[in-house]
Amino acid sequence: MDNNYWMTEHDACGIGAVINIDGKPDNRVLDDALSIVEKLEHRAGKDASGKVGDGVGILTQISHSFFKKTAKKCGIDLGSALDYGVGMIFAPSDKIKRMFAMRMLEVIAEKEGCRLLGWREVDIHPEILGEKAKECMPYICQCFIERPSDTERGIEFDKKLYCIRREFEQSSEDTYICSLSSRTIVYKGMFLVGQLRLFYEDLLSPDYKTAIALVHSRFSTNTTPSWQRAHPYRMIAHNGEINTIRGNADRMLAREETMSSSLLDKKKEKIYPVINASGSDSAMLDNTLEFLYMNGMELPLAMMLAVPEPWKHDESMSQKKKDFYHYYATMMEPWDGPAAILFTDGELFGATLDRNGLRPSRYYVTKDKRLILASEVGVLDIPDEDIVCKSRLSPGHMLVVDTKKGRILSDEECKERYASANPYGEWLDRHLLHLHDLQVPNKKIPTHDGKLRDRLYKVFGYSYEDVNDQIIPMAENGVEPTVSMGNDIPLAMLSRHHQLLFCYFKQLFAQVTNPPIDSLREKIVTDTTVYIGSDGNLLEEKGVNCRVLEVNNPILTGVDLMKIESLDQEGFVTAKVSLLYYKNTPVERALTQLNISVDRAINEGANIITLSDRGVDENHMPIPSLLAVSSVEQHLVATKKRTQVSLILESGEPRDVHQIACLLGYGVRAINPYLAHECIAEMIDKGRLDKDYHTAIADYNEALLNGVVKIAAKMGISTLQSYQSARIFEAIGLSKELIDTYFAGTVSRVGGIGIKEIGEDVELRHNMAFDPMGLPMDTTLDSVGFHSLRSGDDKEDHMYSPKTIVTLQRAVREGDYELFKEYTDMVDDEDRPHTLRALLDFVPQGDEIPIDEVESEDEIVKRFQTGAMSYGSLSKEAHETLAIAMNRLGGKSNTGEGGEDVKRFYTEKNSAVKQVASGRFGVTGEYLMSAAEIQIKMAQGAKPGEGGHLPGKKVYPWVASTRFSTPGVSLISPPPHHDIYSIEDLAELIYDLKNANDKARISVKLVSEAGVGTIASGVAKAGAQVILISGYDGGTGAAPSSSVHHAGLPWELGLSEAHKSLIENGLRSHVILETDGKLMSGRDVAIAALLGAEEFGFATAPLVSMGCMMMRVCSK
Repeated sequence: MDNNYWMTEHDACGIGAVINIDGKPDNRVLDDALSIVEKLEHRAGKDASGKVGDGVGILTQISHSFFKKTAKKCGIDLGSALDYGVGMIFAPSDKIKRMFAMRMLEVIAEKEGCRLLGWREVDIHPEILGEKAKECMPYICQCFIERPSDTERGIEFDKKLYCIRREFEQSSEDTYICSLSSRTIVYKGMFLVGQLRLFYEDLLSPDYKTAIALVHSRFSTNTTPSWQRAHPYRMIAHNGEINTIRGNADRMLAREETMSSSLLDKKKEKIYPVINASGSDSAMLDNTLEFLYMNGMELPLAMMLAVPEPWKHDESMSQKKKDFYHYYATMMEPWDGPAAILFTDGELFGATLDRNGLRPSRYYVTKDKRLILASEVGVLDIPDEDIVCKSRLSPGHMLVVDTKKGRILSDEECKERYASANPYGEWLDRHLLHLHDLQVPNKKIPTHDGKLRDRLYKVFGYSYEDVNDQIIPMAENGVEPTVSMGNDIPLAMLSRHHQLLFCYFKQLFAQVTNPPIDSLREKIVTDTTVYIGSDGNLLEEKGVNCRVLEVNNPILTGVDLMKIESLDQEGFVTAKVSLLYYKNTPVERALTQLNISVDRAINEGANIITLSDRGVDENHMPIPSLLAVSSVEQHLVATKKRTQVSLILESGEPRDVHQIACLLGYGVRAINPYLAHECIAEMIDKGRLDKDYHTAIADYNEALLNGVVKIAAKMGISTLQSYQSARIFEAIGLSKELIDTYFAGTVSRVGGIGIKEIGEDVELRHNMAFDPMGLPMDTTLDSVGFHSLRSGDDKEDHMYSPKTIVTLQRAVREGDYELFKEYTDMVDDEDRPHTLRALLDFVPQGDEIPIDEVESEDEIVKRFQTGAMSYGSLSKEAHETLAIAMNRLGGKSNTGEGGEDVKRFYTEKNSAVKQVASGRFGVTGEYLMSAAEIQIKMAQGAKPGEGGHLPGKKVYPWVASTRFSTPGVSLISPPPHHDIYSIEDLAELIYDLKNANDKARISVKLVSEAGVGTIASGVAKAGAQVILISGYDGGTGAAPSSSVHHAGLPWELGLSEAHKSLIENGLRSHVILETDGKLMSGRDVAIAALLGAEEFGFATAPLVSMGCMMMRVCSK
């Protein structure tokens, strides 16, 4: 399994807190907090046995009244409150390893000037646990460390304990410290919600008193027991996911060279690395917040930096607060994703929501000065007359309780204090540069003559489709082009054409456990700003920290790039490094030299480096831009220079949305696609584009930018700053050595070509432009048929070719099985593989069995379904024909998301599967009651992470009537279900649908991607009876070009992963697995069955059988 596969874990949880605002500890706070978590069972996962939970825990203040007595029984005198620290430790069960770890901790404490007073075995009741939890249960103990007399109580002592823990963690791999503090302690484990109180004897003691208690119940879609990953962590309890975690973690690693503080300067070797790379996303956020806090930053301030509110477009926000966020944005990117976070240092308590507010958090304040907060109301029974106020956290807002001062600080009061701490506005005015304000240099943008430009098109792999179907439409209309009927060309690694490196990367997306966001309707939370230059010291507040260049669109014009490269101001030094290398030189050597050149530029003071592939000639070839960018990015992170410099790319290679997204995702800050811009000028000169040049360039750049924003939004990411370097892709068809060396952190499950083959591809394209013998070359752009089919043996193969289409149609119309076998021979042609399944072969297992022992044809077809194609996207006749056919066969047809005419219910025209999608078009009680199966569409193969779109011209009166909409008005479903932001929300909808129709099966539709197996496990735990895994290449609907070709993975990967994950978690017998996505033959069905599928969906093939000619222009 891939080393980076831990990043595919997902979870959603329940949170709660009880706070005595006046800071007076009592046992009631503990008891009420435990009662809250026991009420959050619907937000807690459990395994198939129902006896092992995903994780439950509580964080409280250290109860001096309890520990004083308890330690005394162990012969330990703790002294006064805050004069000792308590460590809650999961130690190895093996006694020798445990004793070694204990001694090591004692030695490290002594080195730090602290005395370890003794150890205590925690009183527990393992007999209440399920077998899985019991098998992996650690030895649970506590240690007590005395405060040195020369160290102040509180934060100063906790800093020492922090250094002790960090040094110990670097020395021990088998011992986990849940908490080590003089003010807080964590009790947690792999429990059901009701077991936390019963497992730890400590929590039953009436002497256990606290003024602060945070609780957490975990609903994980990866249920392998893990005591360590239960929450709370040391400072936070987190409900949600950090979608940008890879980039965030890399950035923190890179900052280690530029951060400085009084603690850090003395203890750097003990504290670094800041982040434990083996932790979950929540653990990494906890690591970061704890680090900032221990280095002098107040905890609410640290939270404001990591999870800022959407300040950029908020017209109601004060300028002072905007300046504050703006200042810190120049140094730290948001940790983006749906989140409700509770945090405490033992004195302050706080709670905050992400900028989208995608996790619930409601609270009460009572007359007896208590704050009660939880994922929902009703967790404690409180008489209305005892409640002073009821409220909820708003998106991006924060609530803080200062138990020392005995008061609640509102979001406005808390943030106003931090925003007023320094003259952030003055600092920004003095030091922050804006690209649009820079002087235009008196230079001409370099261009190429027509002949050389034609050669460059060849060198960089341009095709006729790139120009005609991508560049021209974007320059003309300002939006990414839309295509239809899915993707039926080979995977890049199987293509006869030497596809660009970008084509080996597939975009990942959010589904179920966190929602995609709507980049159009939720524009207020999106931000396309990037900052270029050196990052400041995050741990100090100085004006020079924001001395960077602000760029609002990272797609640069030639003028933009010249302005940047001509910068002549203090704090900015630019350099240009060439991506060219001599022909016949190995690419590895060129990449090594590239990294050396970048290091040299940095050592000479450069903090803005342009990687440029200008200057290609007969002797010089360009390193593929994605390979170059990722190589340099990794090198800078490894050498901890990443925050010292910003990378800009000047390249002739990128020209479409996916390519720009890849480059930003692998580390570049801004891109000048100079050859695409020259192509636009050429098209204007030739009369193929009737538009002013500057307007055309602006619209083209805007189309690229909006396309990238949509790709980020599909993953639930709101800001480009967070998307940069986040590497939210899966590679398919690249060798492990290539991934490990140049694309570390990228999920990759299918190997393929390596650096040698990439170099050969570069040379091949170069030779097409510059003949090695110096002979004239034909530089006409090839029309390879990347989406629409083109005739000719040198064109891209399509599974649906004219020959296969006609043969299938003849076979079904004439009922000729021999013709159908001809058709299947064509689509199953092993000599021209298109798919992963084409690389598989059947291995005989023993002797053949009689055919009458095999499931009959009549029974097999009952496992078949037609795909979800909506009424409106299909005609009435086509939609009804599918339903009639499947009902006669005993299979099922699917309504799609457009509803169904009530006249069809309970007749032969009724669709057995009724889909419930995010737009809820046509969904009524009667609609649901007419279903044999109700399918919740969480994603679709053609465009995972996006909503369906029916153009207004197709919304006829009869279609509008069925959908309860207005004729002629376009219908766009939102990317997420706005009542499903987490796995427990899905469980609630499943429950509701079962109540609406208890005879129907409930199905959930997912799309194949890395981690879909863990999501499928969560969906099964949520109560689904059928799980559909769709492949990326299916889809009959219209979708952006980048989505159709580059989002999602083959069903072969997702199906096998889901099957395996369900088995591992004991859930496989609870659900039926279905798959779809360009299933075209009996062989495809057989392989899907072997990989775990029990039912099978077909969409394109039935349409072709009915007469569709696959012109692929339905969207126009």
